[in-house]
Amino acid sequence: MSTSSLKATFVKWLPVLTLTLCAFVFNTSEFIPIGLLTDIGRDFGTTEAQTGWLVTIYAWVVAILSLPLMLLAAKMECRCLMMLILALFIGSHCLSAVSTSYWMLLISRLGVACSHAIFWSVVSPLAVEVAPKHKRSTALSMVVAGSSIAMIAGLPLGRVLGLYLGWRVTFLAIGLTAALALFCLWRFFPSVESQQAVKLRQVPKLLTQPALLGIYILTPIIMTGNFTVYSYIEPFLAQVTGMAPNHITWVLVAYGAVGIVGSWFFSHFYDRYPLTFMKAAVVGMALSLLLMREAATVEVTVFVLCLFWGFAVTLYNLTFQSAIIAATPTGTAIAMSVFSGIYNVGIGSGALVGGVVCTHLTISEIGYVGGGIALLATAFCLWRVVPVFKRILMLKV
Repeated sequence: MSTSSLKATFVKWLPVLTLTLCAFVFNTSEFIPIGLLTDIGRDFGTTEAQTGWLVTIYAWVVAILSLPLMLLAAKMECRCLMMLILALFIGSHCLSAVSTSYWMLLISRLGVACSHAIFWSVVSPLAVEVAPKHKRSTALSMVVAGSSIAMIAGLPLGRVLGLYLGWRVTFLAIGLTAALALFCLWRFFPSVESQQAVKLRQVPKLLTQPALLGIYILTPIIMTGNFTVYSYIEPFLAQVTGMAPNHITWVLVAYGAVGIVGSWFFSHFYDRYPLTFMKAAVVGMALSLLLMREAATVEVTVFVLCLFWGFAVTLYNLTFQSAIIAATPTGTAIAMSVFSGIYNVGIGSGALVGGVVCTHLTISEIGYVGGGIALLATAFCLWRVVPVFKRILMLKV
């Protein structure tokens, strides 16, 4: 391929690459307090549970506002909407960087949460819209890759910056990266009229479909169990395993990196074994959490378990998003918006439950509590969700 052809191909993909960069900064921002939990708490004199509220309240704001904000913004021209979202995101991170109190930091995170609620409702259909023809699946995978890279590089790098330069520098760096994304939106992104306008009265009919209802019940329960542990994984590894800060960083890197392996595995085998993927994801998550305390006695063991855990979470995210798309050939944007919202219900609830465990039991018990919740979700999935999708798949054959 000639240089001119390569350049032309690159230009065609610039809008999708811009959205990939946006996905990277949004996902990095969402989970960065988890990597800096101890430092933020030390700075403001708050307990682990109190600092964990930064994750809880953020997630609950996203959960509550995802659908209503998407409905309000659905008619807005997409380029303008994305630039407004990024502007709010950047301003909120600047406020985080200069926060002088816990409450000031919390208010800044609410601004980030509002931008997050809209972004994840529109980014997937928008990526499909601006992608070159016949490259929709590639465009979606690039957005997912941006999220995965955030876990592989964004969260660990942010943690390293926080450890050596202070957590405020981490928030400022995220804001500066978002400013680059905003420039790319202004410079390279085309004007795109929204194709996602929906009416409120359409929502109840869509959400009462048995297949979707099962996923919407399962997801907040299993994610509550998952984030009971993940929200406090940094102090857990430090206190229970006695792991050095740089080793904890590498565990977080590995947890994210295994997502790439999970994505490859999914792309090659899911179409042949969709129900197996459903079962493996929920069972794998529950087992990982239940075994966390026993594995924590040896650094190598807990490292391997975190790899398995990250793999199972990746399978869950990909499998159940694909299931939603399969169950809703029309109204997918609404269905995904609700999924994003209830997923964040699980994130917030998990951070809250983990904080309660840390306060009233010990941090070493979070695996048992989180795993018990995930085990209940697994039973529901095997009893209710898998049979429904088995019938859907049989109808499509």
